[in-house]
Amino acid sequence: MSAFVHQIMTLAAPTVLPLLSVASSTEEGGSSELPSLVGMLTHHEGPIYHWVNIIYALAVSVILCVVAVRVYAKRQMIPGPLQNVVEMAVEGMYNFLHSILGHEARRFVPFLGTLFFYILFMNLMGIVPLGHSPSTNINITASLAIMVFLYVQYIGVTRLGIVGYFDHLIGQPRDVIGWVIVPLIFPIHVIGEFAKPFSLALRLFGNITGEDILVAAFVGLGVMALGFIGSPVGLPFNVPFILLGLLLSTIQALVFTLLSTIYILMMLPHEEHH
Repeated sequence: MSAFVHQIMTLAAPTVLPLLSVASSTEEGGSSELPSLVGMLTHHEGPIYHWVNIIYALAVSVILCVVAVRVYAKRQMIPGPLQNVVEMAVEGMYNFLHSILGHEARRFVPFLGTLFFYILFMNLMGIVPLGHSPSTNINITASLAIMVFLYVQYIGVTRLGIVGYFDHLIGQPRDVIGWVIVPLIFPIHVIGEFAKPFSLALRLFGNITGEDILVAAFVGLGVMALGFIGSPVGLPFNVPFILLGLLLSTIQALVFTLLSTIYILMMLPHEEHH
């Protein structure tokens, strides 16, 4: 699969897959979050507001695509500031993945790199004024986790072959004891494979939702201070938590990408790791 297809899969997942489940999704953007531009324009009601997470996820996709296309179209031997930043980000991601995947890193940088920066900017949207983090919706995080799950299984089938893939699932038995415990290893391995996307989705959803609620709570305290001390403006109690949010958003995007990288590494043929 080409690098272009990898990027399309990553960018399309959070916007296409939630469409399948949006009808059953809960109300987005509850009162525990800061007001978003879409919420203010729609007065927190109506069909457009119901799609607020998809709108912001799509906006992040468009921004990243525009930046990537602009840098590629205007690339120069002596890079400008924007090209410098993008090249440093891509090189840093490549070095990070190379430390885990070795010579296989180059093949997976388009998918895993796009995954990291997409999740990072979606997380950061929650602490931008009038923004909203799509990562606070379980449909978005679940769609990303499902994409990783399907991609890992695809890697397993294509790199190991059908026989090798099932050999991997039954624990690669090579002696009598190995074959005896196959009835125990196989269901455990299958359950483990299906548990991975649940873990990815719930971890990202829970952490970013908690972060946004914390920032919103301290913004509310700052506003309440107006009445207690007669201040003409709200007090910025939330500033330390915005800095914490920047750190947490980066860590959660990195954790999601790191675990996805490890899942891919575990599925690759062992003799090709060296």
